Amino acid sequence: MTSRKNALPISRSEDFSAWYQAAITGADLAENSSVRGCMVIKPYGYAIWERMQRILDDRFKELGHQNAYFPLFIPLSLFEKEAEHVEGFAKEMAIVTHHRLEKVDGKLKPAGELETPLAVRPTSELVIGESMARWIKSYRDLPVRINQWCNVVRWEMRTRMFLRSSEFLWQEGHTAHETEEEAKTQAREMHEVYNWFISDVLKLYGIPGLKPNHDKFAGAVETYTVETIMQDGKALQAATSHYLGQNFARAVDIRFQSRSGTQEYANTTSWGITTRMIGALVMSHGDDDGINLPSAIAPYHVVIIPLLRSGNEDKLICYCEKIKESLPKGIRSIVDMKDISPQNKKWDYIRKGVPFILEIGLKECDQENVSIIKRASNLEKETCNISEFAANVERLLEQHDKILKDRINELAKNKINNTIKTIDELKEYFRSDTGFVKVKWSGSTDNLSVLDELSLTIRCIPTSQSETKGKCLLSGVDATTDIILAKSY
Repeated sequence: MTSRKNALPISRSEDFSAWYQAAITGADLAENSSVRGCMVIKPYGYAIWERMQRILDDRFKELGHQNAYFPLFIPLSLFEKEAEHVEGFAKEMAIVTHHRLEKVDGKLKPAGELETPLAVRPTSELVIGESMARWIKSYRDLPVRINQWCNVVRWEMRTRMFLRSSEFLWQEGHTAHETEEEAKTQAREMHEVYNWFISDVLKLYGIPGLKPNHDKFAGAVETYTVETIMQDGKALQAATSHYLGQNFARAVDIRFQSRSGTQEYANTTSWGITTRMIGALVMSHGDDDGINLPSAIAPYHVVIIPLLRSGNEDKLICYCEKIKESLPKGIRSIVDMKDISPQNKKWDYIRKGVPFILEIGLKECDQENVSIIKRASNLEKETCNISEFAANVERLLEQHDKILKDRINELAKNKINNTIKTIDELKEYFRSDTGFVKVKWSGSTDNLSVLDELSLTIRCIPTSQSETKGKCLLSGVDATTDIILAKSY
């Protein structure tokens, strides 16, 4: 028996990078723009982002955070107040130096030079902190919990759609607290929210943990991360949460009168997640037919395709609408009436990762049945009664999600290696494979160059530690701390 042809022109095993681009194009998620390193997020891709936004935004508000908006442009002089922070972003910042155009020799050229150069927002700790300094006068004004949904610009040299682009969308939360413990609790709480979202909502495999000090967010005291594993074994940093201590409060003078009457600096946090999560979905759940979407963020759960023929249009359309109306509230569905062949529609929605595609012809109509293509089950087909499908569609979606989660968990199980004890074994492993390697670490950064040679980084210090004793891979001294090493996007 010959194998069927896949929906994408290239497979993951042939060229994972080229497959990723083909999956994005095939699902109509985004396209490159005329500006190098920037992308156009198309309606279907943006619908996925909107679903993510809604879920996270509701959760943030449940926890007492309020949405606001702050300027895209930040005076460069403000960045100079936090030396470590500006150094961390210096190579990625886009700077506005002129404010007017004039025509010279038939061409438009910048004219008026700005007195103070402006940075295009790479992140907003300082500009939001400047506002907090005006809002906060007393301990009674605390805590302040602010979130904004916006775009940021980081001038990337090597770009890839959703994973690294010069402009991307995200949310960034910023909070100020009376005490160190309250701020640390806040940073950990948001870390847990992200871990829930990544694991339970997006069905990805992530390892929550702490970034080592040499790789934490510029200006932070502690950085929490969730490191997700992609099908090719590489890591993708999914979301971060930062305890900033009083570093930014001192830089922009966020002070308050304490309960004892003294002037104290606030303790602050920041945390964010970006549109790179769409890329994570593609690389974690996609297959050689396109993307696969977890039910929570799928724009459609069910697409109904009428197999129209001359003379059966009215009858079929009425039956397709009846199927749609029979589905429980909360099931997102459409009847696709576009003037495109049913076969092309089917493969379009397969590439888009819709959980269930229903092909409805006269046979299904006459027998009051539905013919289902199950996207996560290798396009398995099933026929059942309309009422049976309506009664079971929620359970079928749970099964769909379980397949995605089990599949990435099984991949992670095979891609996490905890047997490596020496540098030579590490080198040998990465000559023939790619994955997460769990080893012991003493905290020393003396031999990090060994990792640089292999294009590896310490992805995180996992929250869950084995508490066993061993030898530090890099220094050879006794160590008990587990770390994750991996190549990353």
